[in-house]
Amino acid sequence: ARLAREDKDGRDWAARKRYIGYTSFGSVRDLTQADAVFADLKTLLDQQVVSYTRQVEMSLSKPLSLQSYWVNVLDPLGGHSGHTHPGCVVSGTFYVAMPPDSGGLLFEDPRLPLMMNAPGRQAHARPDRQISASVVPAPGTLLLWESWLRHEVPVNLSQDQRISISFNYA
Repeated sequence: ARLAREDKDGRDWAARKRYIGYTSFGSVRDLTQADAVFADLKTLLDQQVVSYTRQVEMSLSKPLSLQSYWVNVLDPLGGHSGHTHPGCVVSGTFYVAMPPDSGGLLFEDPRLPLMMNAPGRQAHARPDRQISASVVPAPGTLLLWESWLRHEVPVNLSQDQRISISFNYA
């Protein structure tokens, strides 16, 4: 809350982009300098990203490093349309506040925007076989994914703010 109050550039950026809420994406270049809690979180993220890249068996010539790191405060009726994170390898979000009905994160089969044949799946198909998958994280959840994976934040239908911290590694 303090960061959003003090960050006029971030509020202005959000207004220009019609982001319903606040984001430090276009303004605060180094969250680790804004508050010690962000430096502590970065240390944990660094560890989790290394673990993730090992689990998905990425072949990396050098370790990934944090490229961008920002706070999202999504007001009621705010959302974020489908997108990817070009130029990055691993992206993720740490969820701080997730009121009931504030939505989740929707991942989409990458063939869809390429106009490839992606037939529907049977109702009982495993989640990893579906054309899209929705995750509704609880506060304290960390989600990591490969940056090429298209995703979107559905509209926040709660009466409260949804707060998260997103980041990219390359």
